[in-house]
Amino acid sequence: MTYSRINRITGWAVFAIAAVVYLSTMEATVSFWDCGEFIASCFGVQIPHPPGAPLFVLLGRLFIILSGSNPQTAAIAVNAMSALASAFTILFLFWTITHFARKMSDNIPAVMAAGVVGALAYTFSDSFWYSAVEGEVYALSSLFTAVVFWAVLKWEEQAANARADKWLVLIFFLIGLSIGVHLLNLLVIPAIVMVYYFKRYKPTAMGTVMAFIVGCALTGFVQVVMIQTTIKAAGKMDIWFVNDLGLPFFSGFAFFFLGIAASLVFTIRYAKRRGYYQLSLVCWSMAFLLLGYSTYLTTMIRSNADPAVDMFNVDNPVSLAGYLGREQYNDWPILFGPDFTEEAPRIANGENYSKGDKAYLPAGTVYKYDWKNAPGAHLFPRIWDAANDRNQKAVYQRFAGVDDQTTPTMADNIRYFTNYQAGWMYFRYFMWNFAGRQNDLQGLGNAADSNWVSGIPVVDNARLGDQEKLPDSIHDNNKAYNRLFFLPLVLGIAGLIWQYRRSRRDWLVNGLLFFFTGLAIVIYLNQSGYQPRERDYAYVGSFYAFTIWIGLGVLAALKGAERLSAKPVLRYATLLACLAVPAWMAVQEWDDHDRHDKTLARDLARNYLESCPPNALLISAEDNDTYMLWYLQNVEGVRRDVRVVVNTIFASDWYTDQLRYKIYDSAPFDLLFTKEQFRGNKRDVAYFLDLPGFDKNTYHDLDQILTNVAGSDDPQYSRQTEQGQVINLMPVRKLSVPVDEQVVRANGTVHQQDKVLPSLAIDIAPDKQYLLKNELALLGIIARNHWNRPICFTNTSDVEALGLGRYMRQEGMTWQLVPVEAPGVDLDKSYQLVMKSFAYGGIDKAGTYLDEDNRRRLQLLQLAHARIATGLVNAGRINEARAVLQHFDQQVKTTSFTYGMASSRGNQHNGLSLEFLRACYAAGDKPLAEKVAASLGKDLNQQMIYYQSLSADVVPEEQLAEQAWLLIQGKPGYLSDRQLDFAMDIVTTFQVKHQLEALRTL
Repeated sequence: MTYSRINRITGWAVFAIAAVVYLSTMEATVSFWDCGEFIASCFGVQIPHPPGAPLFVLLGRLFIILSGSNPQTAAIAVNAMSALASAFTILFLFWTITHFARKMSDNIPAVMAAGVVGALAYTFSDSFWYSAVEGEVYALSSLFTAVVFWAVLKWEEQAANARADKWLVLIFFLIGLSIGVHLLNLLVIPAIVMVYYFKRYKPTAMGTVMAFIVGCALTGFVQVVMIQTTIKAAGKMDIWFVNDLGLPFFSGFAFFFLGIAASLVFTIRYAKRRGYYQLSLVCWSMAFLLLGYSTYLTTMIRSNADPAVDMFNVDNPVSLAGYLGREQYNDWPILFGPDFTEEAPRIANGENYSKGDKAYLPAGTVYKYDWKNAPGAHLFPRIWDAANDRNQKAVYQRFAGVDDQTTPTMADNIRYFTNYQAGWMYFRYFMWNFAGRQNDLQGLGNAADSNWVSGIPVVDNARLGDQEKLPDSIHDNNKAYNRLFFLPLVLGIAGLIWQYRRSRRDWLVNGLLFFFTGLAIVIYLNQSGYQPRERDYAYVGSFYAFTIWIGLGVLAALKGAERLSAKPVLRYATLLACLAVPAWMAVQEWDDHDRHDKTLARDLARNYLESCPPNALLISAEDNDTYMLWYLQNVEGVRRDVRVVVNTIFASDWYTDQLRYKIYDSAPFDLLFTKEQFRGNKRDVAYFLDLPGFDKNTYHDLDQILTNVAGSDDPQYSRQTEQGQVINLMPVRKLSVPVDEQVVRANGTVHQQDKVLPSLAIDIAPDKQYLLKNELALLGIIARNHWNRPICFTNTSDVEALGLGRYMRQEGMTWQLVPVEAPGVDLDKSYQLVMKSFAYGGIDKAGTYLDEDNRRRLQLLQLAHARIATGLVNAGRINEARAVLQHFDQQVKTTSFTYGMASSRGNQHNGLSLEFLRACYAAGDKPLAEKVAASLGKDLNQQMIYYQSLSADVVPEEQLAEQAWLLIQGKPGYLSDRQLDFAMDIVTTFQVKHQLEALRTL
């Protein structure tokens, strides 16, 4: 057979292997994080969060249609799309590797082996496999990256052909399409430019540098000008056409892009007449990029239909500009800005507009941070984030050695970049994929949480302490404990060196892909810690480039074998050893990437919704409280009478407006505030300030205060900032909500035996300086609801500071606001929910894998059981309490979820299991209590043994905890630097262990 045929057949064989792997291990239904939002968006062609993914949504919808448009299989269809997209990524990776290998070797079997080893190494790599088996954008984004990179290599092969440049036009069309999935594909452009330069020009050192600069500039041009500036300009023209010329909406937008099209047509014809071939090629490339980018038209079309998932309400060109510019999210400095000890000024950045009935209406001034003119601004600011909502200051202390009393130096910024951003948030992930992984705890900087390990004791123990002394729960029994023994890394480095020596231009091309999809992202994102989740999925393009070198490492290994001996047996042995590398990766990675039995996200969503009374408003707190609910309602049609409201985005005017219209079976809510009062940045914040005429020691009617003061435009109830922004005021912290007892008893808000309060007395926390728009909106709903519809919460943390915590009644997994003091648990309803309705995510099957995110969500269900059982015990219903606890234990296999488990979050896992244990003892269920206590005791004992092993001297537990506490308080202690990282965990471990021992003694 010819080389081309062998190459095609072998590539498709590798594709088949990858497809079988991903389809057999993909999630059984919806996953946590953004998957629920994306699958719901695909099912109804809806609008996910900025900057959107219209092509992903359209393709996902196509897969759902091909699967029969069955709501029960929609999630499988979208997950399968990711699985197949990932398998196709492996196919194009194989052909990319063989393209490079063929230039360096005429040995066809060796070239095929290089492609197979490199492609399968990526198939079984940790980060890529994670995204390959769930309905997220990263799998499809990786496919576009792979196809574009392969396409420029096809152009390189055919560059001598007069029609070869059609590949370049195709590349820019694919880049335009990829924008409708994810922007990561743009980072391939510098490598494309280098391939073009090396093929069309005689390379020189200066020419290579200039080509690199052109590649960077072209990337910026596409991202800033082609993607954002064109839409902003079209939006401004639409405002002019509509407001000044009286034309319909979208007329200016259409005119703008028709003008661009006409300009391109004119320029192409002009270039053809004059023989300006390069100019013509550029225009054709721009035209096809915009054509691919046009998938965003579907976003505006669907948004005008007001679908249930309508993030940013992108129903006009003006909001589309904000959607693509991610205006909903905070800005950050990249190359020039201040340190976190300085505050960057906010400056006006134009006027904001929102779509009215017949015109665009002013919606306040747009403000942005002026990073360059901030006090102390300097080059390469890394320690910039002055907030502390994610313990950013602790991260600066840990990784750069600075505190908020000292202004960081440039050396501190470099140290932070090296240790945290490049080291912890990139290199650690890189080593997960090619050296090995310690466990699946989210890495918070400790030596026991998700570091890279190799499996070679002398290496790992020197860095992280004796790994054999780690608790079993995060070591031997943790499925993410993957030991790769540096094998993929060594093969990749060998391939890197081999390509550098044999084909330096190709090495530079692949190196640029590796850099721009890795460290360049690190520099651009400028991450402050701690991140809400591990971010390794963002760097899979970089890992893709490295697996090209892994494939080429096969050639290096075979060449080395040839030099050692002419006997073919050594070459065969070497080839088998290279093939064993991806095979060993599969063995190590399979168990922690196999999700085919897990349904926890969907089941928890059902538990939340079924816990709500009919026609309820359910306030959710975060992504993992929300997106799975959107999936279940939008796709499977479960409890569409419940209106889910995301508290974190409730501060947006477009989101509050969505409560004003009906969605499915949920009627509109009265927000108290009008659309005009919440338009744009109006009432983003209302500061507490004593005002004449308002007694701060008296409870004031909530409706009256919000309507007449916070909602008023009277100048006496507002102040103006230096930037000219109007700030509304709240004159009191004591508020009241009247209660109509007949209403709450008639509609079931309270129980027959409840003592109904005449009014809610709300005492807002004295340390709370202001109310945000989402809090004003929530209080407005409470004020105008008049107890007609249930208002529920997925947790109570967001309402404690508003003074509502003492009026929350637990019903299953949710809390309902009721006019009863300390209402406790609705025992009858909760018992029925647990015993007849709750589902547990397939954890009743032995061996179902739960990563830390899944375990944390399952613990919320565990805690709900503990609280319900405790309530039943207090009511004298002992047998029912035991039934609730035993039901959880029967549904959750200890092979998937152990009661005792070390965690990187202050022993949160063990602390919550301790609450379950308390309920077991209270219910008198001694066998179950001993089972839980034994698991907890084993893990806590192993934790203390591990902490003690980090010291050269044997330190008794009590003394170890005392020393750790001294360190936490900032006082001198006797622990080593390594133990300092563990100070809080040592203290909490000791405390939980002490509580456990006390419980068992009692």
